[in-house]
Formats: sequence, structure tokens, C-alpha cells
Amino acid sequence: MAIVVKKKIAVTVGDMAGIGPEVVLKSVASSDVTDVCIPVVVCDWQTLKTTADQLGLPCDFQVLTREEEILQAESPVILDLANIEKPLEFGVERADYGRAAGQFIEKAVELWRNGFIDAISTAPLSKKSLALGGYEYPGHTEMLASLTNTERFAMSFFAGDLRVVLVSTHLPLKEAVDKIKRGPLADLIRFTSTEISKLIGRKARIAVSGVNPHASENGMFGTEEATEMIPAVEDCIGEGIDVSGPHSADTVFLRGFRGEFDAVIACYHDQATIAVKCLSFGAAVNVTLGLPLIRTSVDHGTAFDIAGRGVAESESMKTAILLATKLAEGR
Repeated sequence: MAIVVKKKIAVTVGDMAGIGPEVVLKSVASSDVTDVCIPVVVCDWQTLKTTADQLGLPCDFQVLTREEEILQAESPVILDLANIEKPLEFGVERADYGRAAGQFIEKAVELWRNGFIDAISTAPLSKKSLALGGYEYPGHTEMLASLTNTERFAMSFFAGDLRVVLVSTHLPLKEAVDKIKRGPLADLIRFTSTEISKLIGRKARIAVSGVNPHASENGMFGTEEATEMIPAVEDCIGEGIDVSGPHSADTVFLRGFRGEFDAVIACYHDQATIAVKCLSFGAAVNVTLGLPLIRTSVDHGTAFDIAGRGVAESESMKTAILLATKLAEGR
């Protein structure tokens, strides 16, 4: 019988004041996770233990003193960066928490680069705390792209058979709509076709969502579809890409969820996330396309309002780790 070597997944706990540590602890203690991979939790150990003690969660994992020990790990382990000195406060934005969260990500990328782990799965961070900590990134996606010298990347969400790729991420709506241009959209369609095809192992079927009501109803409710989006789709069809649209946004995501398309390109952040969270809240996963490493994340934020209460759902974190494992196994 062949020996199955489990993939090692670096799990960063995100902002220590949010629900990240709680959902990580719940996930890495799950047999669903430990049966298929070896989580390497990157954190501040004392703060994580404080969370575990206060919430009554299991935390009896081996704490590593050297990164090389990851290679011998056969069960969940803790890599302690010991980078938080002050006592834990739930639900607050602090520079030391933001700095620590940034350092967790940097260390995870370093572990991947050195061959100690196979993929990264991230718990949520606070963008304000991250900025207070000295990191000028709007979020994980842009930071990971910078750390890996990746110029072409995109945020996507996986929710079962629904895979959504975003034209833009954290922008005011007016700016997001202004970014919908023929050339960049055609580039994103090409990129999406390439990346999704690699992940699913066959030529991907791509749908493009319209930005206006009913995809503008032949120009009645806007001009972006006719002037920018249809030409971009036609350019790509002419190159042999399996793409259609723009489709009405009120139905195209459900069609993708039912398997009619392999990926749907959304025109702005909330167009994507509203659909994903309505169809699969708590079980959707954020995947960064284009990175040289596999990175998955939860579909929710730090949830400061419930941090420290022990009521956070861990399904999205668990699903993110499992998807990271599956994608790593496919490489």
C-alpha cells in the first residue's frame, strides 16, 4: 500500500482581537482537517492560548522552536512568532495586532518559499489595524502579491460549483464602475480562463456579469455593456476562449452555482460577495488567483462584535483549509 504524505498547510490566525484565533482553533481540532492535512498554525502562542483558555477550546498542540521541525510534524503544530507583548483585548483595533497579523503572513510566505509548507490558508485581519501596524495594503490579496512579486492576480470566491472572479476589489462603487474598460476586462477574461482551467483540469466556461440592471437591456439602462463589455467578450471569443455575456447579474450567479458556468466574472466587490454569501454563506472560500503559491481564506471578516464570546462559526475556515489541501494535492 502506498504511503500517503499529508500536505502541510500554514494557517495564519489573522487579527488576534477578532474571531480568527477562535475559528482556527476550532478548525485545526476537527478530524475533517487532520485526516487530510497537517496544519501549521502561525501565531503568537501566548495570545492564542489566552483565547483558548477563555473560550474553553482545545490547544494542546506542539509548539515548535525551529522551523525545520515542521518537516517532521505529523499532527497540528504551532509556530510561535512571540510578537505580541500586551494582554489580549477582544474587539479592538491596535497597531501591535496589525503588525503581528502582517508578520504572520510574511512568515507563512517564507515557510512556503523554503519548502516547509505546501499552501497557505488565512483567517481574517483588520485593515485598519494592519495600517496602524505599518502595512500599507488594503488586504491579504495585495500583500501576498507584493511578497511573491506577482504582478497579475485577482480575488476570487469559491462556493461549491460557483467560482466568482472580481474585476475590482475594495473601491468606491463609482470608481469600480469607471474601471470597466474593454482592454482590462478582456485581459481578466483571458487570465480567468487560464487560471480556472488549470484548477479544474479542463477548458473553463466563463460568464461575464453585466454591471447595469438586466445587463442594460440593450442600452436602456446604461452604456457600459455596449461600449466596453460586449467588445471585450467578442475579442476573447475570437481567440477561442469559452466566454459569454454580459449576462444579467440577477441570474448569472445562480446559473454558475448550478454548474452552467465554471466561473463568473463580477464587475465589483459587493456584486460578487452578495451572491456568494447568499448562496453559500459560511462555506465559501476566498482564493487568490495568479499567485505562485496556493492561498485560500475565509469569506468573512474579523467580526469584532462577537469576538471572545465563543460563538463564531468555523465552517468557512475549515473549508478554506480543506480547499487549500485539495488544490495543493492537484499541483
